[in-house]
Amino acid sequence: MLLNTSIRMFGRHLRPLSKKTLRMYSAAQPLTIPQPDGSSVSSSPKLEKLYTEITSLTMVEVSEFTELLKVRLNLKDIPMGAMVSAPAAGGQEEEEEVAATVKTSFTVKLMKFDEKQKVALIKEVKNLMDGMNLVQAKKFVESAPTVIKSDIGKDEAEKLKEAFTKVGAECVID
Repeated sequence: MLLNTSIRMFGRHLRPLSKKTLRMYSAAQPLTIPQPDGSSVSSSPKLEKLYTEITSLTMVEVSEFTELLKVRLNLKDIPMGAMVSAPAAGGQEEEEEVAATVKTSFTVKLMKFDEKQKVALIKEVKNLMDGMNLVQAKKFVESAPTVIKSDIGKDEAEKLKEAFTKVGAECVID
């Protein structure tokens, strides 16, 4: 019995509030204004007046004000997970540095191979690729250009490329 009562009470708080409920809560007390943490900010009297007017609004008035701003300024609702920071005005150099440092996974592709060393390449594919027999390795090699491995680190990608280059294959790391 006690558990059901607590669940019901907790469930009430999970429901969205109606305007009637908002009026009930906001009519009793206006919003509390947090105190600044020791920093004094100077602003124009016009902004000070606007600040005092906005902070004296009730919950219902704040809700209506935000709806009015959305309509008048043609603002769209943005899901909370989709918040993206604006790029810095620093320029393209910073973006290129970030792009260069971000890449952590690479893909090794077999582009083509030397027909004379096809057998050696098939054996190398069988040895380096997990769970592949000779028939599968032969079909894999003959289907070039194809992806050897993807989502691997730079060191492993370099090792694979070097191993396949030794047996007459041309590989590319993306």
